[in-house]
Amino acid sequence: MADTNSTTGQPQRLQLLRVLGPAHIWALGVGIVLVGEYMGWNFSIGKGGMIAGLVACWVAGLLYTCVAMIDSEVTSTVAAAGGQYAQAKHIVGPLMAFNVGLFLVMAYTMLEAGNAITIGFLLDTVAGLQGHSGLNQQPFIILSIMFLAWLNYRGVLATLNFNLVITGIAFLAIVILFVVVQMGVSTVPLDFSAVTSDPLPYGWMGIIASLHFGLWYYLGIEGTCQAAEEVRSPARSLPYGTMAGIMTLLIAATMTWYVCSGLIPWEYLGQAGTPLFDAARVTGSSGLMVLLFIGTIFSTLASANGCINDASRAWFSMGRDRYLPIWFGAVHPIYRTPYRSIVFLVPIALIFALGAPLDQVVTFSILSGLLGYTFMTFNMVMFRNKWPLGSIKRGYVHPMHPLPTIVLLILCATAYFAVFLGYGTQLITMVGFYVIASLWFHFRRYQYVKRGDQFTMPWPKPQGY
Repeated sequence: MADTNSTTGQPQRLQLLRVLGPAHIWALGVGIVLVGEYMGWNFSIGKGGMIAGLVACWVAGLLYTCVAMIDSEVTSTVAAAGGQYAQAKHIVGPLMAFNVGLFLVMAYTMLEAGNAITIGFLLDTVAGLQGHSGLNQQPFIILSIMFLAWLNYRGVLATLNFNLVITGIAFLAIVILFVVVQMGVSTVPLDFSAVTSDPLPYGWMGIIASLHFGLWYYLGIEGTCQAAEEVRSPARSLPYGTMAGIMTLLIAATMTWYVCSGLIPWEYLGQAGTPLFDAARVTGSSGLMVLLFIGTIFSTLASANGCINDASRAWFSMGRDRYLPIWFGAVHPIYRTPYRSIVFLVPIALIFALGAPLDQVVTFSILSGLLGYTFMTFNMVMFRNKWPLGSIKRGYVHPMHPLPTIVLLILCATAYFAVFLGYGTQLITMVGFYVIASLWFHFRRYQYVKRGDQFTMPWPKPQGY
């Protein structure tokens, strides 16, 4: 870890800068997730039809509302980079913390790769519309990841200011498309006849299967807590930013389903690469096409940007605690960013972005996220049992405990079954990977961890200990 000298002559550990406010937290959470409205969610319609896609949208929305409430309570108390990793470290134990850290890094890095693939695909599509089909997508994939990594390297404030602007524009593009189509501007009218003529083409099993990609509407909102160590007031900013973010996404997801399902036949929509942009093309309005093209590009850039921020914070925290080589726990002496972690994860993202198909990358990201949400249920129960209300100061207390935890666990179990229906091999492979990594950590890595140094919260002794 890099050190500097304080005015008293004592070495002082470099820290990340506390410069962020609630708007940056909103931009981080919504910025990562909003791309799910621009691509990926529509595969849920391909799995089960229009109604199944809408059910998946709302069921997944309920799942992530539980995630946001639970996360807001715990994170407003555990104000440390690494988010859920830091929570697991203090509440459950080191082996769970190591796995949660890997869940976070894999989920965000895969999502970053998926975003870069989408940028290349969209540019190729637009080039084809202009008569220049066959565009080489790889240079654009590489440039987008390298540019955003450089931005993250240079400082968190500039990174999330950038996210705030482009995320706001991408969200407004969805709202404008919805309003303009409602005003009758589209040359093709809204058509929901498939809701009655072909309501469930694959039966009730299609609804369950659609939940797999329904998660894509909101995947990543829990990433807001990765900024816990860089916000000016964690107890205020994190709950405000996270809850405002999930409300924004619920609105955007419902409008997206409505517009796209009304303008595009579900058989095509279920396999479209950029559904909102395609919906704008169907309207025949060149202005909407340009707007949704910009929205798609901005949403993918914002998501990839936030993913680099979050994955690097989780990797950095694990390095700082010696769960990984401490070399990764360094802070840049000028920019005050976890620069080594940022740079290290770039080639990993590029390998997946250049060598794996989009649906596989999306599935690996969803699976890692799903494992993290399952952890939250056990973490929340242990947190309330060890430190009941009143024992420590909380910035936010979620209502009706343990109902959100029970709902979240049931929905996670359903989502596992949904993933298994279509991607059982990937599910088993991913679980096998985490089992092998856990064995490596337990038998080889944990000996390097300074056990007393990893607990940093000034909490009282937990009840029952």
